[in-house]
Amino acid sequence: MSLGRRLARLAAHLQDPCKVAAFQRLCGVEGPSGWADAELIIIWVWVMYLGQCTKDVIRWPRPASPPVVKLEVFYNSEYSMPSTHAMSGTAIPLALLLLSYGRWQYPLMFGLILAFCWCSLVCCSRIYMGMHSILDVIAGFLYAILILVVFHPVVDLIDNFNLTYKYAPLIIISLHLALGIFSFTLDTWSTSRGDTAQILGCGAGVACGSHVNYIMGLQLDPPPNTLPLSLSSLTVTVFGKAILRLLIGVIVLLLTKVAMKKATIPLACKIFCIPHDDVRKARQRMEVELPYRYITYGMVGFSLMFIVPCLFHFIGLS
Repeated sequence: MSLGRRLARLAAHLQDPCKVAAFQRLCGVEGPSGWADAELIIIWVWVMYLGQCTKDVIRWPRPASPPVVKLEVFYNSEYSMPSTHAMSGTAIPLALLLLSYGRWQYPLMFGLILAFCWCSLVCCSRIYMGMHSILDVIAGFLYAILILVVFHPVVDLIDNFNLTYKYAPLIIISLHLALGIFSFTLDTWSTSRGDTAQILGCGAGVACGSHVNYIMGLQLDPPPNTLPLSLSSLTVTVFGKAILRLLIGVIVLLLTKVAMKKATIPLACKIFCIPHDDVRKARQRMEVELPYRYITYGMVGFSLMFIVPCLFHFIGLS
């Protein structure tokens, strides 16, 4: 595999904040509260949801092949404008910078350079992979900036509501589910619909997990007078503990995903009287794909924010 292809693969992972947040959470980079993880996911959900819905409204096709050589055909059934990879690849590093600077001690220039390199890698990879035109990527970049400008000032209010309001989980689950149902009515089946349900499910699970943490007194932010926090030195013990947390956490999350997938698909097929001999075909039905994706990734998000940290506390890895 060429270096360009490897970098493009890396960029595909960098535009997924669930993986970024999972790495932070499982390795203990963010600390016990998970404050930035929840707010990062809130921003990502809105960026990706608006991007996916905009695609299904505008309905611009992918670049023609030939002359373009497409190296990633999985998303070929989706529309092209705007590039949601570019949107996510822009929003995540900028949101991380906005959320972490002032909370952690590090040079601002370092954060700006990292955000620029991160964003550039993801955006350029979409053109290299043949999945987007330059116009798609530029539109995605500017669209993400616009959404950040609108939502970043209120993300603290949204997160505080999710944590403190008594009936927040009911509202979170209902709102995310309603948004998923609406998105499924925009167009015929494509990977975009399943991805949207997956994004909304993950967002709902993370928000509900944060709420349970707060109610149980497990999610406590450090006092304002202790900020900014200094980064701890990397020792063999710290590194080993982080790797052990990562391995155990990934195993738990994968088991959660597999178990929920095995349970939700047959159950949805049975409830809606859909034949499930051909699982691939059955999953393309809204009645199956929406609950399967929403519940499965909702539980993954909930496990990431609540179950896995509780497990770490129980075995002495917190």
